[in-house]
Amino acid sequence: MKRQFAKTALTLLFSTSIFMGIWAQSEDLQENTRAIEFPDIPGYVTLKCDLHMHTVLSDGNVWPSIRVQEAIRDGLDVISITDHIEYQPHKKDIPHPDRNRSYELALKAAEGSELLVIPGTEITRMMPPGHFNAIFVKDVNTLKQKDVMEVFREAKRQGAFVFWNHPHWTSQRPDGVATLTEMHHALLNEGLFAGIEIYNDNTYSKEALELAQKYNLTLLGNSDVHGLVDWSYEVPEGGHRPVTLVFAEEKSAEAMQKAMENRQTAVWFKNTLVGNQVFLTPMIEESLEVIHKSKGLVPSLQIHNHSDADYILENISAYSLHNFAPVFVLKAHEITTVQVKTLETLDSFELKFKVLNAYSEGDEHPEIKLLVE
Repeated sequence: MKRQFAKTALTLLFSTSIFMGIWAQSEDLQENTRAIEFPDIPGYVTLKCDLHMHTVLSDGNVWPSIRVQEAIRDGLDVISITDHIEYQPHKKDIPHPDRNRSYELALKAAEGSELLVIPGTEITRMMPPGHFNAIFVKDVNTLKQKDVMEVFREAKRQGAFVFWNHPHWTSQRPDGVATLTEMHHALLNEGLFAGIEIYNDNTYSKEALELAQKYNLTLLGNSDVHGLVDWSYEVPEGGHRPVTLVFAEEKSAEAMQKAMENRQTAVWFKNTLVGNQVFLTPMIEESLEVIHKSKGLVPSLQIHNHSDADYILENISAYSLHNFAPVFVLKAHEITTVQVKTLETLDSFELKFKVLNAYSEGDEHPEIKLLVE
């Protein structure tokens, strides 16, 4: 009986070990496949950032450590927890007079990881001026002031980077049109904010993009997540949170802030890229690699897309395609065979495409070149 019990226990232990190993492998696979991936470009690293999110220390539903864990699973490089200064609906249950606390908890949770956590907060006011985020702040507590202009001036004294959150939010702008008021002009004239969200949560603002171009504002796109990222963006089903891509000289808070001040950003949301063409175009080109080419009058190419974007391309080359119409898709992280009618045997040639799910200035699509050798 004892032998039978020992044998059964050993079998159960062995089976459990196998199951746990398979489960761990599936977890690792899930983490790898859900990570948002875009390549670096010559001279710059591409930082994947979410710079607008909340925890239970303002009006969110999760502890700061959860925000860190979600970001690591999503392969992000940088986050900023921007809990509200003025709006504290959970203060009866979680009283905390120190507005820096969510940053401190997140920073500790990120220890040992490659995730960079930068301090931030949300200035929460009626329109005008509405809601703004201040990141790279030194002490959030000193921003808790009655005079809203003085709040922005204090953020500037601390060397913060300030951007306008969801200027198209229908709760404050019923028509959904981002519009500058007299107060916004006053803030701009004093240099008190330098960026604007063109994408927030699940909404996009063409008017915010136009304001950014007119007033030289940095483009941002963030989740503004309050609940779980997986639920808000259906990550298990293949969705992804919106992120701001920052093209910095290195992965550091100082280099990132410098890049943002120089408007070196792009926004990634719902399989769409919007950003500065100087950086957006080389990033897309770096995403694509020709890994094989056959010779002949109709050579076949194998193009590997190393990015998270399904690039929707329009062929504007001197050559037509044999197996695709002028508009076709290079799926994310897949190898696509493309046949080109060169009509002569060439050692090398160049293909040219418009990227239809990317935008640079207004409604313009960036154009990329692909050298085939």
